[in-house]
Amino acid sequence: MATHVITGAGGIGAAVARRLHERGDEVVLHARDAGRAKELAAALPGAKTLVGDLSDPGKLSWALSHQSLPDRVDSLLHIAGVVDLGPVGDLTPKTWLHQLSVNLVAPAELTRLLLPQLRVAQGQVIFVNSGSGLNAHAGWAAYGASKHGLKALADALRQEEHANGVRVTSVYPGRTASPMQAKVHQQEGKDYDPAKWIDPESVATTILMALDLPRDAEVNDLTVRPGR
Repeated sequence: MATHVITGAGGIGAAVARRLHERGDEVVLHARDAGRAKELAAALPGAKTLVGDLSDPGKLSWALSHQSLPDRVDSLLHIAGVVDLGPVGDLTPKTWLHQLSVNLVAPAELTRLLLPQLRVAQGQVIFVNSGSGLNAHAGWAAYGASKHGLKALADALRQEEHANGVRVTSVYPGRTASPMQAKVHQQEGKDYDPAKWIDPESVATTILMALDLPRDAEVNDLTVRPGR
């Protein structure tokens, strides 16, 4: 039975966690606090949880040291993310740091902390990035910078861990129907119609494809765009 550690429980993360759980794999859901961990465990009976605040990555090591970690990790899926739009002239350091912390530094730190277990399993790290990780647009500077950084993290990690048998994949979804997309539309001042965007299940399908690929190959980068 494979063990998967997943950050981000809304939208794409929820779809991936449910499908891995349904096929009998062990799912470990990352939560920001104990209350959220209780909610996630109730929503997916049998799943385990880890607690740590991604917005404060400097404390993740301390937080995980007080919890039971899996002996091996077959996949670490970084799906959590935050977005706050705004032109560069209006973005404060607090806004920059929050997005960089959650979207980039926390994934780097969580990967560092779980690398021994990933190496034991010759597992896989999947970074759910964004189209903004390839092309940044007006109003998306801070988010785009965090996602460009996430691509750099994945590219470097892939080269570093290849000899250890750890695969690294970046997935770049376009706009996906999710709580984050609803927030983006609110910030943009636009009406939100989830039917216009990618279904989280479709992104989950692409993630599972990369995860289940035979060991003679790996998917390095995978872009998923709205089909409508």
